Amino acid sequence: MEQNNLTLVMEFILLGFSDLPNLQGLLFGIFLAIYLSILTGNCLLIVISKIDPALQTPMYFFLRNLSLLETCFTSVTLPRMLADLWSQKRTISLLACAVQTCFLYIFGVAECLLLAAMAYDRYVAICKPLYYPLIMNHKICVQLVVASWMIGVPVLIEETYQVFSLNFCGPNKINHIFCDAPPLFKLACGDTYYVEVSVHVVALLFVTIPFLLILSSYAKIITTIPKLPSTSGRSKAFSTCSSHLMVVCLFYGSGSIVYLQPKSSQSAGSGKVLALFYTTVIPVFNPLIYSLRNKEVIAAMRKIFLK
Repeated sequence: MEQNNLTLVMEFILLGFSDLPNLQGLLFGIFLAIYLSILTGNCLLIVISKIDPALQTPMYFFLRNLSLLETCFTSVTLPRMLADLWSQKRTISLLACAVQTCFLYIFGVAECLLLAAMAYDRYVAICKPLYYPLIMNHKICVQLVVASWMIGVPVLIEETYQVFSLNFCGPNKINHIFCDAPPLFKLACGDTYYVEVSVHVVALLFVTIPFLLILSSYAKIITTIPKLPSTSGRSKAFSTCSSHLMVVCLFYGSGSIVYLQPKSSQSAGSGKVLALFYTTVIPVFNPLIYSLRNKEVIAAMRKIFLK
């Protein structure tokens, strides 16, 4: 360091919404309300699907885990954002930044894989109903959930290590709402090409492979639904599948734009908006999508509230 006359950065400043100084209090109130809504909606969905006997099925087992995962995913970014808006401090150490980035990726990849597992569950339920209890037994469901949570952990820890092994010698201002690889690359000294390629390849694999599995599952589901004998069966299959597809499109769409678009087309403003969308807005909508479009969940909620 002395030979190259470089001072390595040991902490960053998350600029966030510092360009809106007159709206800090309003933004704090909005994001606090959003965070409380996410916690309430997802926790309510977890409790309802756990205690109601009618919801003790693989679909709701996966849904409970999705709600838990989204609560964790949101808790990686929103509490820190709220603290920055409240204190106006905005500084974050290099280690804390690396931890936030790592958990953001771990939970994001886990959600991609869990959505693929949920699509497979719907495929078996609709296309192979007679074999459904045999194929989607409790042991298989647990294994799919554990695999979704854990399969990407070693790779993502390695990717995070590569990103934070780069030299950051100033400036130290991250023009983003949380620590993430794309804005960090702009602050790195030296060549970041190989690390950027590695991050994009890993993102492409963990986004594309689950997405292709989801597409193949739904291609078979779409051809099977019209062949179902009863109108009520077709209606129920369409309802559960459309809810899942809405969540998939929202999550994959915004995440793909953030991490797979060319570097030249990225802007700080659009990056913040898209990051807010997939880390904050989608977790608010998901409990609503799965509850308001699901008669079984609505019936379970009525039972609980009436009691």
